[in-house]
Amino acid sequence: MHLQNSEEQLIIAGCRKNESWARKRLYELYAPTMMGVCMRYTNNGEAAKDILHEGFIKIFTKIDAFLGKGSFEGWMRRIFATTALEFLEKEPFVAPEIAEQEENFDETIVERMSAEEIMKCISELSPGYRKIFNLHAIEGYSHAEIAKMLNIKEGSSRSQFAHARQVLQTKIKRLHTYKYAETEVI
Repeated sequence: MHLQNSEEQLIIAGCRKNESWARKRLYELYAPTMMGVCMRYTNNGEAAKDILHEGFIKIFTKIDAFLGKGSFEGWMRRIFATTALEFLEKEPFVAPEIAEQEENFDETIVERMSAEEIMKCISELSPGYRKIFNLHAIEGYSHAEIAKMLNIKEGSSRSQFAHARQVLQTKIKRLHTYKYAETEVI
């Protein structure tokens, strides 16, 4: 969602004045997109709604911190990602089994998949892997930034990302094999 600058500025100004119409409009415009951000961090719809709610509370209370540098949506995404990470810190981390290295992964498999299928595979990653994968591959944070955010070593971030990628490749390959076998039978 990319608003025209004047409409966006009007909504931001209204939110800074605690005007309910502006808050409502901001929510209507950005809730679906930000729900997608929340769902990438947890595959629990109720938890994602909680993160969404908490994220908007932060947006409304910290709106004065947006200085107009960079995109407003990007600023909001960072707040939602941080809120999701705070939520996930409350969940106990269970180390997942590490998948065997997928050799010769055919990247064209991904090109034939729908966005929904790819997001479903990502949502099936363990919470720890999903967190690192989302931050690095989707949100674009460096491993140094992730390490600082999560209070881990940079090498741990790199390792978790590599393992997440391996698991994701395995899931994608299995899904593709299943779909291909299914179409062959039909």
